[in-house]
Amino acid sequence: MNETTLCVVGNVATQPVYRESPAGPTARFRLAVTSRYLDREKNVWTDGHTNFFTVWARRSLATNVAASVAVGDPLVVQGRLKVRTEQRDGQGWLSADLDAAAIGHDLSRGTSAFRRSSRPEAQTGPPPQPEPNWETEPPSPPEEAERSQPVDQPAAGTVTMT
Repeated sequence: MNETTLCVVGNVATQPVYRESPAGPTARFRLAVTSRYLDREKNVWTDGHTNFFTVWARRSLATNVAASVAVGDPLVVQGRLKVRTEQRDGQGWLSADLDAAAIGHDLSRGTSAFRRSSRPEAQTGPPPQPEPNWETEPPSPPEEAERSQPVDQPAAGTVTMT
């Protein structure tokens, strides 16, 4: 399947709008992505053109966006690009939407504290398995019968060589 997947870095331009629907939760917000370039004549960095994307998040991503994202936050968004054209009041409009697969704060411009979201009580699928013990187990202590044998007599079932 040929889809255009993008990864964009920008700032949140509008407050996220969260909605519950029969299909599941959704959230949307606008992301401003401004290019910057070095003006060699003035030797300063200058802002270039700003592109605006409408970012759509669905299901648990939408819930987490509503709890974590605010206007002005620097974000990294990865998702599928969808360009729409439509006619409104006799004028042609073009919009670029990102159907987000992943959204995160841009840690090159600040810090963030991650908190794992809780899962719903009802789970579909097999019950969770206990976490495996990855530690190396210490050697087991000798059996009680082996410890009670006198030192000069071999334990039962052992062969002595003379």
